[in-house]
Amino acid sequence: MVLAVGDQAPDFALRDQHGRTVRLSDFKGAKNVVLLFFPFAFTGVCTGELCALRDELPAFQNDEVQLLAVSNDSMHTQRVFSDQEGLEYPLLSDFWPHGEVSRAYGVFAEDKGCAVRGTFVIDKEGVVRWTVVNGLPDARDLNDYVKALEAL
Repeated sequence: MVLAVGDQAPDFALRDQHGRTVRLSDFKGAKNVVLLFFPFAFTGVCTGELCALRDELPAFQNDEVQLLAVSNDSMHTQRVFSDQEGLEYPLLSDFWPHGEVSRAYGVFAEDKGCAVRGTFVIDKEGVVRWTVVNGLPDARDLNDYVKALEAL
């Protein structure tokens, strides 16, 4: 079951592409979070979405907002992907236990073994304020994230 608006976002501790542990609770009281789940690094739609975020990064990573992108890829895969594409925001690995955080947010596709395209805008108190979930082939609209952040 996908988390709904008004739900408390489950805390997590995942490693980023540089091996640093990132917790959702690190941002509580300090920043809103755009938590974006994506299926796999190096795939066409995912690369397009993540590079679009890179190109508009000041809207999603600043004094008020932190962007966190999560996939079930290994930390090492994400490191190569981030270096290749110039992604300077955290790519978090939900590799092991495989999909644990994706499942907690209700966006893990058991039949595919990966997260679907789920996005959660989480306020500074850790409450989900906006969400969208798209299927694997369907890219998300970044303008929707901007509108959701403006509404906070």
